[in-house]
Amino acid sequence: MFDLSGAEIVGYAASALVVLSLTMRSVVRLRAISLVGSIAFVVYGLLIESVPIILTNASIACINIWFLRAELGLRRDLGAVLIASDAPFLVDFVDFHLADIHRFQPTFEMPTGDVVCILLTRDGLPAGALIGTRDADELDVVLDYVLRPYRDSRLGTWLFGPGASVFRSAGIRRLTSHPGDDVHRSYLDRMGFRPNGDEYELDLS
Repeated sequence: MFDLSGAEIVGYAASALVVLSLTMRSVVRLRAISLVGSIAFVVYGLLIESVPIILTNASIACINIWFLRAELGLRRDLGAVLIASDAPFLVDFVDFHLADIHRFQPTFEMPTGDVVCILLTRDGLPAGALIGTRDADELDVVLDYVLRPYRDSRLGTWLFGPGASVFRSAGIRRLTSHPGDDVHRSYLDRMGFRPNGDEYELDLS
């Protein structure tokens, strides 16, 4: 039977949090769990009176806070550009991530007709895609997908806020979406969409 002291329990918990953070695919979750782990290590250092552990992990905590502010803020270099639905890059992007897309939208397939496709970027790299069918100045969103590492980075908040000019420049004044489940419905609520019958809508005018 192990007879662990309070300090040892804190130390083991801190170690477990650091290891757990390394398994996270989301950048924000990685940083958040690492932050909690580093704070736990500071507590551990105080309990065993180890200055090197305290200083090292206090520094790591500050670094995690710095990067979390950058991730959760709107100062990232975010972008949204119109792209043809049959553009090779978009076709390859959707095909490569189709299994992950189907986890959230099992019935998704590339629509036909007057299709509007927007490629989302972060720091110059592809981060997601929004695809919809257009009817006059209204766009019915059939895909709103962001790569897993960036799903907590407020890319959607930017797109439907400051980045909404990409829709207006294309003559789109209203977005509609059909929530598939409670998670999707909660997401649309956070993005500013409002329920209207069986669909959610966002007025961009």
